Amino acid sequence: MSKKKNKTDKSAEDVSAPFNEQVVEQRLMPNPLSKFSMDEDALRLALVTAQFALRATRQPESPSTDKAIGLLVLVNGMEQAGKGTAVTQLRQWVDPRLLKVEATIGYCPLAHQPIWQTHTKAMPRHGDVMVYFGNWYADLLYNVMRMASTESEKSEKNKKNRDIEALPIGQWQDYLRQQLTELQAFEQDLVANQTQLLKCWFHVDIETLQARLNDDEPDPKFLYQIDWHDMTIVAKFNEVAAELLRQQGDWIIIDGTDKSQAAIHFCHEVLHAMQKALFSSRGENSAESDQAQDSKGTHNNQIEYQSIKFERVKIPKVLTDIEDSDIDKSDYNDALAKKQARLAELLRARQGQHVVFAFEGMDAAGKGGAIKRLVAPLDPREYQIYNIGAPMLYELQHPYLWRFWQKLPNEQTDRISRIGIFDRTWYGRVLVERIEVFATDDEWQRAYDEINRFEAALAASGTLVIKYWLAIDKKEQLKRFEEREETAYKQFKLTDDDWRNRDKWSDYVQSAADMLARTDTKNAPWCVIANNDKRQARLEVLDHAIEQLSALLAAS
Repeated sequence: MSKKKNKTDKSAEDVSAPFNEQVVEQRLMPNPLSKFSMDEDALRLALVTAQFALRATRQPESPSTDKAIGLLVLVNGMEQAGKGTAVTQLRQWVDPRLLKVEATIGYCPLAHQPIWQTHTKAMPRHGDVMVYFGNWYADLLYNVMRMASTESEKSEKNKKNRDIEALPIGQWQDYLRQQLTELQAFEQDLVANQTQLLKCWFHVDIETLQARLNDDEPDPKFLYQIDWHDMTIVAKFNEVAAELLRQQGDWIIIDGTDKSQAAIHFCHEVLHAMQKALFSSRGENSAESDQAQDSKGTHNNQIEYQSIKFERVKIPKVLTDIEDSDIDKSDYNDALAKKQARLAELLRARQGQHVVFAFEGMDAAGKGGAIKRLVAPLDPREYQIYNIGAPMLYELQHPYLWRFWQKLPNEQTDRISRIGIFDRTWYGRVLVERIEVFATDDEWQRAYDEINRFEAALAASGTLVIKYWLAIDKKEQLKRFEEREETAYKQFKLTDDDWRNRDKWSDYVQSAADMLARTDTKNAPWCVIANNDKRQARLEVLDHAIEQLSALLAAS
C-alpha cells in the first residue's frame, strides 16, 4: 500500500515539475513576436499552460506583488464570419471546464440604465477566462442600426417592434460616439480593476457572406437581429461598424474568409492576451510590460494613470460644527407625516425612472433611522434596501464596483422595484478601505474618478442619484453607543469595529472631507446633514429628497 502511494506521488511530481517551469516561463517572458509562429501542438500547450497559470493567480503566494487577473474576450462582427468556429476551436484547446462562454444577439438598450449594466453579471472572476459573444456592443449596434436605417430599409418585423424613433441622417453618428465614449471609460475601469479585455472583430466581404447564407427566410435570432440577406442593410451595418472601429483602436480585426485560419488567429490572440494578463499580475512591472509590447506592434487597452501626490483637503466646518437642534415630538410627527406623503406622491409620479439613495456617515449617525422613515409611506415592493458590509470572497474576485452593479435597479428583473437604497455604499473604498488599508494607495486614490464616472453613467441614463452624508460630533456618537449598550434590542447595532473606528475619528473625518471634495458633482451632488438631533436630521433627509424629485419631475 505504501509502495503504491509513493509511486503515485512520484508520478504527480514528474508531471507537475515541468508544468510549473512552463508556468513561470509564461508569466515572466511573454513573447508577442512568436505568437504566430507556433505550430498547433505548441499553441495548444501554451494555451492550457497560460489558462492554468492565470487561474493560479487567484491565490498568489505573495499578495503584495501578485494580483489575480481575469480575461474577458469580447467577440463581435459580421454574421457567418467564423466566430462560433473560432470559439469552438479555443474550447477544444483549453480546459473547457474553465472557459465560460456567454452570448447575446443584441437588444434595445433599456431606458433608464447604462448600456453596460445588463451585462455586468457576465464578468469573469479574477483568474478566469470568459468569451462573450455579442455583449454590450450587440445592444449598441442593434440600436444604432435602427436609428441609421431609413423607413424603406426597415423590415416589417422591426417596424412593429420599434420603440425608438429613427434619427435624422447624421445624428446616429453622434449617438454612437457618445455611447462609445462611455463604454471606453467603463472598459478602462475594468482593466484598472484587474479584468483585462480582448476585443475581436470578425469580418468577411459581402460576397463571402452571401455564399454562406443558405436560409431562404431571415432568422429572427441573427446577430443584431438584422436580415443579413438584405445587402442594403449589410452595407449600412458595414458603415456603422466602420465608424465604431474608427472610434476605438483596440479591436483586433480577424479575417473570417478562411474559418480555420481565423480560428488559429483568434487562439493566438487569446494566448497573447492571457500572457499579458499574467505579466500584469506581477504589479509593479505591468506598465513596463505593456510599453514593451506596444512598441512591438501589439494592442494595449490598459488605462494609464499619472502618479500625482495625493493632497488632503481642509476639513469643512459642516463636518465639525454640528447643530444641536431639538424639535418637539408632536411637531416632528406632524411634519414627518406630511413630508412622507409628499415624497410617496413624487416617487410614484416619476413614471418608472430609477432612483438610487446612497447613505454614508459616521457610525451611529442615524442612517438606519433615516432610511426607515424614507420608506415608511411606500409599498415594500417598490424598493430594495441594501446593507453594505465587507465584501464576500466571490465579490473580491471581480472589479471593485461589480457588487454594486448587481444591486442597481434593473428593468430586466425589476417589474416594480426600481428604487435602490444603500446603507453604506461604493464609497467604502475611499473611507474604511482607505483607513484600514484594505485597498492600496493607488486603488483608493483612483477610486474617486471611477466612482464619478460610475455615477455620471447612471445620471446620463436617467437614474436619479441622491447622496447623503450624515454628520454627528464625537460626543453625540459616544452617547448613542452607550444607549445601544443599555438597550437590549439595540445591542446588535454595536460591534467591536464601531469602538475601534471611533479611535480613528480624525482619520474618518479627513477621509470624508477628501471624499466630499472630490465626488460632489453636478451629476450626483452630496447633501451633508450635520445635526445631532435624529428627528431633525430625518426631516432634512425627506426635505432634500422631495426637492430632488420635484426638480426631476419639473425637468421631464
